[in-house]
Amino acid sequence: MSTFKAPKGTYDLLPPDSATYLAVREALAAPLRRAGYGYAETPGFENVELFARGVGESTDIVTKEMFTLTTKGGTHLALRPEGTASVLRAALEASLHKGGNLPVKLWYSGSYYRYERPQKGRYRHFSQVGAEALGTEDPAVDAELIILAHDAYRSLGLRNFRILLNSLGDRTCRPAYRAALQEFLRALDLDEETRARIEINPLRVLDDKRESVQRQLGGAPMMRDHLCEECKAFHEEVRALITDAGVAYEDDPKLVRGLDYYTRTTFEFVHDGLGAQSAVGGGGRYDGLSEMIGGPALPSVGWALGVDRTVLALEAEGIELELPSATEVFAVPLGEEARRTLFGLVTSLRREGVAADLAYGGKGMKNAMKSANRSGARYALLLGERDLAEGVAQLKDLDSGEQTALPLASVVAEVSAKVR
Repeated sequence: MSTFKAPKGTYDLLPPDSATYLAVREALAAPLRRAGYGYAETPGFENVELFARGVGESTDIVTKEMFTLTTKGGTHLALRPEGTASVLRAALEASLHKGGNLPVKLWYSGSYYRYERPQKGRYRHFSQVGAEALGTEDPAVDAELIILAHDAYRSLGLRNFRILLNSLGDRTCRPAYRAALQEFLRALDLDEETRARIEINPLRVLDDKRESVQRQLGGAPMMRDHLCEECKAFHEEVRALITDAGVAYEDDPKLVRGLDYYTRTTFEFVHDGLGAQSAVGGGGRYDGLSEMIGGPALPSVGWALGVDRTVLALEAEGIELELPSATEVFAVPLGEEARRTLFGLVTSLRREGVAADLAYGGKGMKNAMKSANRSGARYALLLGERDLAEGVAQLKDLDSGEQTALPLASVVAEVSAKVR
């Protein structure tokens, strides 16, 4: 046994469980590809300042949760705690926004890292699928992304999730609301850390999950009562578009999420079967983020959906995904010449798109058939000395036990036809 273990708060993905994670990633990404989103991949680490400016210096992510390191050359880097800032940085660096076809639509999948207290549904290393639409200030894009995430969850069979929706206003109407909220919060009985947050980003106090804080927020001013006419009209259009698409949502005036860059539309997908860590995904509009990290004005919107949390949601609803078998045909040779012949047939089957495997290591018939059954294959392809002499191989249906002799020359064609 190895003396090393996975670091605290992380996990390994191994068969057979890893097949479910792969299927979830595919299901979350499939609607995006159909909607014209192209794949983006960024480094696992970035300059610390990218997240300090973009995510927000007052957020828990930046102040408490980032894994940081210093290179030999003195550069300060951080393992990426979220995807939006990295993808936007990459798009700006490649000048994708100058191509004349806005919005730039990108989707991505990868691992992210936050130093948090490990618990079920909250890890220090976690997986997300994300999407960003860069360069357009259009409520239809916000609605599109919400609908795509909704449809992705539905395609997995999930039903017990809810969509929470809010608007955080913009630089026109938020300052007056910020001042009103600060005045209210300063009068509350709060600890010093929370009082400091009031001065930096008071909206995040609304997102505080502690009961001692929440019970004091009953009379807090809400952003929805301070929206300017333009933001109000924008939000109403988002609501109308997703309603017309048959997507149900709940207005949540306290929803701000944990990142500083959000403006206007903000939303969260929650699943009531997950306990305290109920959020499975979320996102919103971030019209000022590009300027925060040194780029041009580039109004944008996006989301990130947690693969880990989605798997937990499937378990909570008792949903088992129908996954394709890792092996459709398992070849069992008896003798050296049969092994060489079957190795060639297995290679040809794989080239025809058939998932095929072989009993390696010179196993006897009994152990080889046990391996065939464990593999999940529908068929076993058997070959012995007598079969070789007759120019046939035996195809055995592992469900029914029925066995058929096939000419060696037509094995690939006939087996391929059976498994399709």
